[in-house]
Amino acid sequence: MTQIFAPPDEPSSIDMIHADPEFAELRRRLRRFVLPVAAGFMGWYMVFVLLSAYAHDLVATPVFGSVNLGVVLGLAQFVTTAGITWAYNRFAGRRLDPLVASLKERAGVGR
Repeated sequence: MTQIFAPPDEPSSIDMIHADPEFAELRRRLRRFVLPVAAGFMGWYMVFVLLSAYAHDLVATPVFGSVNLGVVLGLAQFVTTAGITWAYNRFAGRRLDPLVASLKERAGVGR
């Protein structure tokens, strides 16, 4: 049986980037930020959903005027999302973008 797509004789620039220790560092940094933040947010979201489903008296507690704890917690989800977005943007600018620029420059991409 013949191969339709023969592997290239020389590794491509993508293969070289993937083998680069700096790329491994980039992936490690990204994972060290994204995984804990995603797990934390999903935990916070699940607490909100479970409280809303099973702790009706608690989330119905008035906070001020006709605003109850459930509304405050629901709005806090949006605030949390905006905070995570801001934190990731700052993290990427400081810790990821310099590595990406270095890898692009060495690979001759984005000129």
